[in-house]
Amino acid sequence: MRRELLLLPALLALAACQRGAAPARLLGTLEWDRIGVAAEAAEPIVTIAVKEGDTVAAGDLLLELDARRVEAQLAQAEAERARAEAALQELLHGARSESIDAARAELARSDVASADAQRERTRAAELRRRGLNAQADLDRADTALRSAHAAAAAARARLQELTHGTRPESIDQAQAALAGAVAQVDELRLTRERYRVRAPQAGRIDALPFKLGDQPPKGATVVSLLTGSAPYARLFVPESQRAALATGARLRVQVDGLAAPYTARVVRLASEAAFTPYYALAGDDASRLTWRAEAVLEGDAAARLAAGLPLQAEVVADGTP
Repeated sequence: MRRELLLLPALLALAACQRGAAPARLLGTLEWDRIGVAAEAAEPIVTIAVKEGDTVAAGDLLLELDARRVEAQLAQAEAERARAEAALQELLHGARSESIDAARAELARSDVASADAQRERTRAAELRRRGLNAQADLDRADTALRSAHAAAAAARARLQELTHGTRPESIDQAQAALAGAVAQVDELRLTRERYRVRAPQAGRIDALPFKLGDQPPKGATVVSLLTGSAPYARLFVPESQRAALATGARLRVQVDGLAAPYTARVVRLASEAAFTPYYALAGDDASRLTWRAEAVLEGDAAARLAAGLPLQAEVVADGTP
């Protein structure tokens, strides 16, 4: 027991020397910028134009969803737009000459009927004055005369409506209806085009979660796309090394499974600390906070590396090979 007490200070000093030795390497993973391309609707996949690992340019077709439902809606909207266009043109052109002639003939007929009703009423009144007919006969003649006058007034108003042209308010309503129909067609055409899933940026196909014939739910990621010209190392910087690291610092990165290291430069360094990831916990560092950093790997060979590979990095001075 006495010997153990005498050796304890020496062991503590040795541990302190080990902790104060060269700084530990920065741990992290290799990452790419990733874009998830979502499905526009819950429709079956009818075409897959790429496979995992393919390089695509912006706008290239990736896959296509079954668009028969939206195509039927588009056909209906186009028919409604055509109807609205015809209705507007009818209002702009005004009444046909044949319709105006028919209205004039109807007014003439109503005027003749009104004059005949007036004569019948006069005759019935004279007979009633002489006591040769009943009061009911005169009442019927009065009713027939009022009806004839009303019919003539309606025919005259109809003719005036045709000859005076369309009201501006009616044209405005027709134009608004046409604009709404055109907007509906444009919206459905855009939706139809989005059933053809295209690459939003140039990149490499990382994953195709669904197969031909699958029906992904609306909003589900149907293509995972890796973008950018080079991968970057996502590093976790312990508190003991945070003060010495800055944006632009040069790193030597060793990717697990590869013999040759890569050089990289820090492009982003978090201003706020985060909890240490589970795979970076080691000894006393387990309770410390870390800062996340990102360093872009240099060299054309880095562009062929896969995402998710574990790596280690250490800071090197400029000019160090």
